[in-house]
Amino acid sequence: MKKNVSFFIALRYLWGRAHEGVRYLRGAAAGIAVSLVPIIVTLIVADGMIRGITDRYLEFGTGHIQVSDLTNGATNEETMEIIKKSPNVRGVWPEQRGMGVIAGKGGKTGVTVRSIESSFWDFPGSAGMLKIIDGANKPETDRDIVLGETLAENIGVSVGDTVRLMTIRQSEGGRMSPRTASFTVRGIISCGYNELDALWCITGHGGGNRIFTDGISTSHFIVKIDDPYKNAESVLWDLYDSLGGGYGLYTWKDLLRSQYMSYETTRQLLLFIMALIVIVAAVNVSSATSMLVLERQKDIAVLKVSGGSVKGITGVFLWGSFLTGLTGGIIGIALGLLVGGNINFLVRSLENILTFFSGLFNGGEIKILDPGFYLETIPIVIDWNAVLMIGLFAIFCSVIASWIPARRAGKLKPMELLRKT
Repeated sequence: MKKNVSFFIALRYLWGRAHEGVRYLRGAAAGIAVSLVPIIVTLIVADGMIRGITDRYLEFGTGHIQVSDLTNGATNEETMEIIKKSPNVRGVWPEQRGMGVIAGKGGKTGVTVRSIESSFWDFPGSAGMLKIIDGANKPETDRDIVLGETLAENIGVSVGDTVRLMTIRQSEGGRMSPRTASFTVRGIISCGYNELDALWCITGHGGGNRIFTDGISTSHFIVKIDDPYKNAESVLWDLYDSLGGGYGLYTWKDLLRSQYMSYETTRQLLLFIMALIVIVAAVNVSSATSMLVLERQKDIAVLKVSGGSVKGITGVFLWGSFLTGLTGGIIGIALGLLVGGNINFLVRSLENILTFFSGLFNGGEIKILDPGFYLETIPIVIDWNAVLMIGLFAIFCSVIASWIPARRAGKLKPMELLRKT
């Protein structure tokens, strides 16, 4: 029995008339499709969240690469020029960073104080994700300060208000004492991620000199390159060769290792749970194949009498399960991509509907994705390799689950089948 004969018989069972087994295989294909929709949506949302949060840390926090001068702890123009000459480097900025307490008219809180050149905030990678809530996106004088949106809300200040920033001063004898400076809020900004907005306290280079002393803050260069997800390691080694000894160099993967691994572990766990749904749906393919074997016993008997082999009969039903998994996989992945690609619109629409009904009962605004914990907008990131693997996994599970009933069909004796029919 030729392979193409087995294939076309299986194709007839899937796409033929209802009495030829369509109701079984099409139902199993629908089950596969329904099981794949949530796993594809979960993949898109998880990858979008991870990429969106990571991009914000890369562009606004750690940079793509950090270079620390371990010899004297101070930044200098000569080092910057060496870094700029390295291939794939798009920008470099010296930064001082330390901890402090900021006080406004509505309260006080701990912050991460960053003193960095203003041009950093005009860099395309940063400016593209930065939202100016009020005022300017960068300090213009030594007495200006820019705050994250959440931080400004927490201490109750707006543009034009005066805030007091307290850090620690270390005397020559090693004694610690508070150091306070006043700043005028020049702007309030947001990157769309609450965790960063709640900590942002940004001054210019001159402002950093007013509040930081040696030993209290850390100094380093923030380096940005082309495609940090692919080129970070190669650029790092180029900088090692250019700078020589006496420097500490770290990629964003080193600086965010624990956080990034936490995100990735959560993503893998979600996909594993969703994969169990696909396995359950594949069991339905096995049940559908078993029912198809019972219904098409006369066909099996005729094929056997006509010279059909055990392998050929088994192939008919294995091809049927393969086509069932393939059909369900294509439909499920297409629907999953459609839903996942429009997830922001769907979430906003659902929030509006729930808020409307909540208002009828004097309720408040409903937020499915609380911006206090998630991104305001989920970036759409599609990992096509993962999508392909999910589709192949669904087909593989369908075929494996149908192996036993297909094998039993191949071993049925034709005379017994003819007597039954």
